[in-house]
Amino acid sequence: MKQLKLLLIIAVSVVVFYACSPAGGEKTGHEYMPDMAHSIAYESNVYTYYYLNTWDSASVFKLKDLSNPRLPVKGTIPRGYAAFSGSDATDYAQIQANLRGGDQLTSIAVPINAHVPYHYKDTEEERERATAEIINNPFPITAAGLAKGKELYNIQCGICHGEKGDGIGYLVADENPNAKYPAAPANFLQDEFYDASNGRYYHAIMYGKNVMGGYADKLNFEERWQVIHYIRSLQAKEKKVEYTAEANTLNPVFGLPEKQFKMLAATRKADVAPAPAPAPAAPPAEQQSDASHSTTNSGGGSSGR
Repeated sequence: MKQLKLLLIIAVSVVVFYACSPAGGEKTGHEYMPDMAHSIAYESNVYTYYYLNTWDSASVFKLKDLSNPRLPVKGTIPRGYAAFSGSDATDYAQIQANLRGGDQLTSIAVPINAHVPYHYKDTEEERERATAEIINNPFPITAAGLAKGKELYNIQCGICHGEKGDGIGYLVADENPNAKYPAAPANFLQDEFYDASNGRYYHAIMYGKNVMGGYADKLNFEERWQVIHYIRSLQAKEKKVEYTAEANTLNPVFGLPEKQFKMLAATRKADVAPAPAPAPAAPPAEQQSDASHSTTNSGGGSSGR
């Protein structure tokens, strides 16, 4: 009896271990409830098939077609800063509060993709047009914005243009023994780039220039402008002037400090505030006399009763 029990335990153990045998070599192994490990549903990041996948035979769509990226539905409006294109300082504060979860009941308070249409093409003529037409930075100069701009600049731009903006990044620096770059990166500290409008920078970020590729897919709308703010701060540092949230003595056209921005917003709010309703005009003296006489007669009649 004991031997039979022992043999039964051994047999059950062998079956259990064999049922969970791992894959190896040409053996696929065994899995308990394989559907739990390998979904037969559509896998968005998988281009190939396995034996449980029946998409081609059970669906009118091809797996490859479903795996490829597609355009958004016609009429889709992306969440972001598109409203800034026609806003002023007063509208800016309201839009920011709504998008970033201010104290309004209708605040969105979710991550923003910051997509804004760009109405300039990737041509030399359009680059010149953008340089001439895009002047103001829609975001004020803030300490947080400059810190974010510095972080993004060092990640995306500094390796070529240098941490100081002098065009001596690691790819072309002497400290890099393998430096082989087909063209020198732009030196933002030269007068040519100091005098350039914000549009020249923005267009270059969108499409690139010469051997530099575009960064529209790496920096969103706000991030591009914060990087431009930071480049201006590097120029100000070189010229020993100020480009901060408190003041901009580099060039007032390049950006509006947060302090002045708030003052401007407050001024515009006061300008658009509705004027108090005028007090009703007093009636002419003759009408006042008639009204007084009528009241006296009425009162007298009442008293006589």
